[in-house]
This record gives sequence, structure tokens and C-alpha cells, in this order.
Amino acid sequence: MNTAMSTEPDQIRNQVAALLAELPDIAPESVAAGHLDDIDIDDVARRLERAHDVLVQALESVEKD
Repeated sequence: MNTAMSTEPDQIRNQVAALLAELPDIAPESVAAGHLDDIDIDDVARRLERAHDVLVQALESVEKD
């Protein structure tokens, strides 16, 4: 994990947005159309966990300041 986490809001937003942009389309329309067969749920979970970690690290960095 990166211990020198930035507390710059735009940088944090960009990191989280980049991680979430890699997620597959799981919009209700896709679900209804049956387009979920090729989705790797473990990969989705890993990406969400990484985005969560970025946010937790940012909060921890702010608390230290």
C-alpha cells in the first residue's frame, strides 16, 4: 500500500474514477438484457476493494495531518 497518500481531493477523485472506469457495465439495462455472463465478479470485487482502499488511505492521511 502507498503510505505517502495524497490528500489532494482532485488526485483522490481521479484515482477512484480510474479504478471505477475499469468496471464492467452492470447497469439495470445490461442486467435485463442478460449481458452479465462474461463478468468476472472476483475482478469487480478487487477493483472495488482497491477504490475503497484509496478512500480509506486518504481519510487516514487527513487524520494524521
